[in-house]
Amino acid sequence: MKFNTAKRHLREGSKNIFRNGWMTIASIGAVTVTLILVGVFLAVVFNLNQFASNIESDVEMSVYLDPTLAEDQVQSIQDQLESIDKVGSVTYSSKEEQLNQLMEDMGQTEWDLFEQDNPLSDTYIVKTSDPHDIASVSDEISKLDGVDKVDYGQGTVENLFAVNKYARIIGAVLIVGLVFTAIFLISNTIKITIIARSREIGIMKLVGATNSFIRWPFFIEGLLLGVLGAIVPVALVLGGYYYLSNNLTDNISIGFVEILPYAPFAFQLAAILLAIGAIIGVWGSVMSVRKFLKV
Repeated sequence: MKFNTAKRHLREGSKNIFRNGWMTIASIGAVTVTLILVGVFLAVVFNLNQFASNIESDVEMSVYLDPTLAEDQVQSIQDQLESIDKVGSVTYSSKEEQLNQLMEDMGQTEWDLFEQDNPLSDTYIVKTSDPHDIASVSDEISKLDGVDKVDYGQGTVENLFAVNKYARIIGAVLIVGLVFTAIFLISNTIKITIIARSREIGIMKLVGATNSFIRWPFFIEGLLLGVLGAIVPVALVLGGYYYLSNNLTDNISIGFVEILPYAPFAFQLAAILLAIGAIIGVWGSVMSVRKFLKV
């Protein structure tokens, strides 16, 4: 494409934004409202997915050792645990530490009887590199000599993984559905602006204009409509998420309830909204013009 031709297409596409008046406002408004909904929903779903990942990352198993083991045997078990491929971390907790933690959890400060004859066992706290491997790793660890018992909340953990899996699937389906709804609503609004100018397209065809010559200004116009409609949603995402990241985190003390950091997530989400707006605008314009290019 020659430079002068490209310049003409850019000029005509930009002028069409102002020529169409209320139809342009309607198209931009449709893009804006829909992308606000898409942006809010994407932020919620991505953060819920982060919450689920945080919960899964906290899954760990307690490896209780035989109370009769000697110190060198205890160390040997740690070496064996760390040699297992899927093990991510191994932390030793003595029976004294276990007792102190138990007293702290139950609000007791002095259990003289238990301190004299501690009934608890030395324990290794094990986390797997992938939380979903915890069951298979638990089975492997339980077979080691000197291991009395392995506990990772069997049953509850599997249910947790299942709930998180279905939550992610439902979130993904809803996102796809909302995006396609946005495409339908926005493209239909843009189609109305194109239909109103079908006579103009027909005249251009009759005087010999090629399909690409007619299509490019509408391509530019659709792109501009999408980008202009995305400005308000992007501003709301950046401003709203900045407020939440600065205020919500300080008021929540639950460990796994931690929203995604402002940077880079907010900028990534803003880029996604701009891309969706631009793509939908271009797609709606190009697909609408096609039906009028046959004269």
